[in-house]
Amino acid sequence: MPKYATGKHSKAISDRSGLEFPYREMVREWNGSLVHFTEFEPKQPQLQPRPSGADAISLRHVRPDRIENDVPYSIPENGFETYSSGSRIINVTAPGHGLTNGTTYRFRGAPLAITVAGGTFQFANPADFDGITGANVAKAAGYAITTGLYVNDARNTSDYSVANFFHFTVDTDTATIGGVKGGGVGCSVGPVTLSSWLKKLKILFVNCLVLNNVVVQNKMNILKFMKKLQNKKRYV
Repeated sequence: MPKYATGKHSKAISDRSGLEFPYREMVREWNGSLVHFTEFEPKQPQLQPRPSGADAISLRHVRPDRIENDVPYSIPENGFETYSSGSRIINVTAPGHGLTNGTTYRFRGAPLAITVAGGTFQFANPADFDGITGANVAKAAGYAITTGLYVNDARNTSDYSVANFFHFTVDTDTATIGGVKGGGVGCSVGPVTLSSWLKKLKILFVNCLVLNNVVVQNKMNILKFMKKLQNKKRYV
């Protein structure tokens, strides 16, 4: 193998500047150029960019937001009140009801301890009052409500009135006297169709069984593992 001189007294020409420098002060750049150490330039990092992964945005364990089932809103005792004699307008007292103006809701009386196929609760009709029949108030199709108290032949649109009262126009029946409260105890207003509570209970029961089965399986696996350790005379 050939042997090269150390170049102790030699000179070299820089590939960059063309100037003469001591040979032993020369260095080699990444592109092969021989330059003086004062002229050395490192390789630009952007010539070989490192791949970068995307920022972590998504979660590993996610669940969709739960949508609550519509439930009836409880109306205070005798929360219905006829507006005036001969009128079909009925004001309803419902503090903080949260109902939507113009939406159709159904009125129901107190719930009964009887269910039909599918697990649907049965409800009594509100009590009759001032010429208004409870069966008509509890019409299956429901009524479109208007938020706010109906007074002086107009809707009261104040924040307090809209948040705590609403009114609707009952079919057929008209008030005999007007300004009479009624309906009895346990009345409610809510969606026309309620979800089956027995179906929800069945789903909950099945979920409990599945969870219990997982616990039992885990317990059995632990017992098997402990027995295996005992057979090997290893104790924990």
